[in-house]
Amino acid sequence: MTVTYRDALRMGLYEALERDERVFLMGEDVGRYGGTYAVSKGMLEKFGPERVRDAPLSELAFVGAGIGAALGGMRPIVEVMTVNFSLLALDQIVNTAAMLRHMSGGQFAVPLVIRMSTGAGRQLAAQHSHSFEGWYAHIPGIKIVAAATIDDAHGMLGAALRDSNPVIVFEYPALFEAKGDLTQSTVDIASASVRRSGSRVTLITYGSCLPKTLAAAEEVDGEVIDLRVLRPLDTETILNSVRRTRHAVVVDEGWRSGSLAAEVMARIMEQAFYDLDAPVARVCREEVPIPYPRHLEEAALPQPEKIISAVKSLF
Repeated sequence: MTVTYRDALRMGLYEALERDERVFLMGEDVGRYGGTYAVSKGMLEKFGPERVRDAPLSELAFVGAGIGAALGGMRPIVEVMTVNFSLLALDQIVNTAAMLRHMSGGQFAVPLVIRMSTGAGRQLAAQHSHSFEGWYAHIPGIKIVAAATIDDAHGMLGAALRDSNPVIVFEYPALFEAKGDLTQSTVDIASASVRRSGSRVTLITYGSCLPKTLAAAEEVDGEVIDLRVLRPLDTETILNSVRRTRHAVVVDEGWRSGSLAAEVMARIMEQAFYDLDAPVARVCREEVPIPYPRHLEEAALPQPEKIISAVKSLF
């Protein structure tokens, strides 16, 4: 079945609500408005206001309410409209949700799922185009997943709800109109995936950079690894590929300084240094706030041409 990325997200959300009465959705404009990106459109009419709850404009408050509901035995899905706004709820996410199992000696679980849109590419300017996946992947106690394909957009939410620990599911507005075949009803949230086989170089990426990386791979015979799970990283899949190709480029929409790309590069250097024929390279967004004009936004982000150039620099 061919669907859009947006439709796959909607189907996954609908199925989650239908499957388990403990599941409910909460966030800004998720009900009457149908969701900022129309992912929850029609859910209020189907499931009612008890299970599709419009929240006040306070991320700190409704993420905290979601944590309380999870502790009380519910399976809340909290939608934070965009990762930029999640900064207002950092205390709840970092100091409470991520730490309660540890601080209670395993007595309390927090089966909370937080959905966030992230990334640039839709001309939403500097304050709505951040990519903070690497920030959250820094924190122990939270699982971080990034849906880059139709199957993952559909299946990651259900897998996250089956986890007894907090899971942040990152979704990519730049991919919402992308179409593809829905081929799996369930997915795992434990491993990376090889999206394209190749022999010359390993291209490691995630999220909205996956289509760009696949396009570049066609030109350079690259093997493309979609990380999918950003914490905990599936290091084994990365190393197995790098040991075959002996070259690696990491593609990350985050800023280069302190990036997730830097962590991936460090793990390759620590564990596969003597398998490399050249230093690991990376392609990240430029070290500037994302501009509004289309041509400048595109110039600031990883693009296939930049990835190809980084690969050629290794040889």
